[in-house]
Amino acid sequence: MIEVRVPDEQEGTKAVVRSWLKRVGDAVAVNDPLVELETDKVTQEVPAPVAGILAEIVLNTDAEAVPGALLGRIETGGSPAKAGAQTESEARAADLAKDALRATGPLPSQGINETRLSPSVRRACQQHGIDPSRIAGTGRGGRITREDVDRAAAGVPAEQPPQVSPHDIPHDRMRLKIAENMVRAVADAPHVTALFEADFSAIAAHKAALAKRGTKLSYTAYIVKAAAEAMAAAPAINGRWEQDRIAISPTIDIGVGTALGEKGLIVPVVRDAGALSLEQIGERLDDLTRRARSGELKGSDVSGGSFTISNHGVSGSLLAAPIILHQGQAAILGIGKLEKRVVVREVEGEDAIVILPMAYVTLTIDHRVVDGHQTNAWLTRFVEIIEGWPKA
Repeated sequence: MIEVRVPDEQEGTKAVVRSWLKRVGDAVAVNDPLVELETDKVTQEVPAPVAGILAEIVLNTDAEAVPGALLGRIETGGSPAKAGAQTESEARAADLAKDALRATGPLPSQGINETRLSPSVRRACQQHGIDPSRIAGTGRGGRITREDVDRAAAGVPAEQPPQVSPHDIPHDRMRLKIAENMVRAVADAPHVTALFEADFSAIAAHKAALAKRGTKLSYTAYIVKAAAEAMAAAPAINGRWEQDRIAISPTIDIGVGTALGEKGLIVPVVRDAGALSLEQIGERLDDLTRRARSGELKGSDVSGGSFTISNHGVSGSLLAAPIILHQGQAAILGIGKLEKRVVVREVEGEDAIVILPMAYVTLTIDHRVVDGHQTNAWLTRFVEIIEGWPKA
């Protein structure tokens, strides 16, 4: 028997088994997709490590899957197991239950897909002679629980699920995980937000000049580059809180919030952004964004970030504060909507009213890691880089 385990690269995020792609008894080849795991970030397929027969499923659908947990086992020799059986011992128990039931009446019909039943539910149905298709499941997604079987055996009506309006939106796993992480982040870290504003005239001119030469870059690429350079002003911004120290990341790995419509958002990471050119950052962003919106990101694409950018202005927001910190990070940069505003600037030694493309920029920090002086030093440097971008 070869064990199939949950990959270790979950980055502290809880995963659940979304669905098994093979049934017990199915033949599998090396690297065949076996099971899908879902976190608040990505859905990840776990491939078969060897060829053989899927002999056992240990973690069923909706079970929590911590890194390293045993998912199932593959038999590399012998005849295939019967589909629907979980283990040899369970199969023996089921046979005994069927023998006992033959003395009292017919076997329960299999009105529903038995692979949707957990082993304990299946055994309980067999022991009580209950047809599972006649039980109203109260578990997630209408699944039948052991309590549902016990109530049916005792003749107790099933608890009625709460009435759901057709206009309501049921929670999916990703939304539930996002909510859980948001609550934990606010509870663990004291959030403080500082607000600056930045003139994007220099970047707009540079961006337009590159576009004429055939190189198209988003404003986000410039923001990532400026954020990476600003880390020199306050390195702890690129750190995290540990019980015995403030740990500074050796590389600047910047996550960029990417909207997925009704599915919320995901945060792919531009790795070692401080070592990349502006054009390289643009290429990485294009690739990550494309794969994020097509559901092709891997777990490694969204793990290991040391700093995050929320460019919430692209959807029209002028200001968002505080922006909830990404778990395990000390700061998150917020960029509001870029719009032309009337501002006062000194022109040839005199105050003048001018119209400039401006945006509010915020830095929300974990106040355990950095204080106001470091926060303002970082923002000051970030704005200087944005406003002083050299001509193309």
